[in-house]
Amino acid sequence: MAFFSDLRVPFDNNAAERALRMIKVKQKISGTFRTEEGGMQFAILRSYIVTAVQQGLRPLAVLRNALAGKAWMPE
Repeated sequence: MAFFSDLRVPFDNNAAERALRMIKVKQKISGTFRTEEGGMQFAILRSYIVTAVQQGLRPLAVLRNALAGKAWMPE
């Protein structure tokens, strides 16, 4: 019930559901991931991007910096 006193707290769990939806869509289109490692890598990248967006950062810029060796870490 924290959302009553802090308006930044969402009153539902839709953010978690949206984060998982992309994985299910990819599985539906492709049938499945080819390897377990591929699925894990997809989940890692997806969670990194979702977290960056939630912090108000631009996803492409965060990925570009990560590939350049300057990975962003949430505080």
